[in-house]
Amino acid sequence: MFGKSLSWILLFSIVSFCGSGFAASALTMGDAIDKAGRQRMLTQRMIKSYSLVEMKLKPGAEHEMEDAASLFSAQLAELTAFAEGDAEREQVGRITLLWGDLRTELDQPPSLDRAGELNDLAELLLQESHKLVLILEKRSGTVAGKLVNISGRQRMLSQRIAKIYLLETWGLGSDVMARQYEGAVSDFSDALVLLMEFRMNTPDIAEGLAAVKKNWDIFGISKFSQKYEARVPSLVVRSMDKILVQVNGITAMYAQLH
Repeated sequence: MFGKSLSWILLFSIVSFCGSGFAASALTMGDAIDKAGRQRMLTQRMIKSYSLVEMKLKPGAEHEMEDAASLFSAQLAELTAFAEGDAEREQVGRITLLWGDLRTELDQPPSLDRAGELNDLAELLLQESHKLVLILEKRSGTVAGKLVNISGRQRMLSQRIAKIYLLETWGLGSDVMARQYEGAVSDFSDALVLLMEFRMNTPDIAEGLAAVKKNWDIFGISKFSQKYEARVPSLVVRSMDKILVQVNGITAMYAQLH
C-alpha cells in the first residue's frame, strides 16, 4: 500500500510541476531547464522500474516505467519545439535518436541478459540529456538557471542510486558500477550542501532543502547495507523516491525564480 501510494504521489507531483498543456510558447527558460533536467532523471527511473518489474519487488512497477517513458516523450516534444539555434536543435536530434532505440527496447519483456544493454543505452541518453541542460543553462546566463540545473540533477541522482543498487542486487554488479554508486552518493551530498548555502533561497526553498537533508541523513545511504548486513532494495527504492518528490518540488521553485 505504501509503495502504491508513493508512486501515485510522485507521478502527481511530477505532472503538476510540468504544468498544463504542452505549448512551447508557454515555457519559460526556467521551465525548459527544469524539463530538460527531468529527462536526466527519467533515464535512470526507467531502468530502475525495469529492474523492479523483473525482480517483482514493487506492484505497479510496469506502469511506473510506462509513465516515465510517456513523460520523457512528451517533454522531448516540448523541448524540440523550444530549441533555438543549431547547437540546441542538433542536441535534441541526438537525444531523439537515442530515445528511439531505448523506447523500442523497453517494450520487450525484462530480462537480466538484456538489462546491461538497456542500462548502457540509458547512460548514453543521460549524457546527451545533460548536454542539453548545459546548453540551455548557457543560453539562460543566470544564477537561477544554474540552480535549476543543480537541483534538477539531484532528482537524477536519487534515481541513479536506486537503479544501481537494484542492478547490483539483481546480479549486474561490477567495479565500474560500484564506483558509479559511490560517485552518485558523494555528488548528491556535495550538491545538497551547495544548494543550502545559496543566499537567494526563499524560505520555502530553505525549508524544503532542510527536509531533504533530514531524510538523507536519517537514511545514511552510504552505510545502510553494511549496517543491516543484507541487501535492502525495497527500502532503498522507497527512500530515494521520497527524496525525489522533495527535490522535484524544490527544482520547480527554483524554476519560478528565473
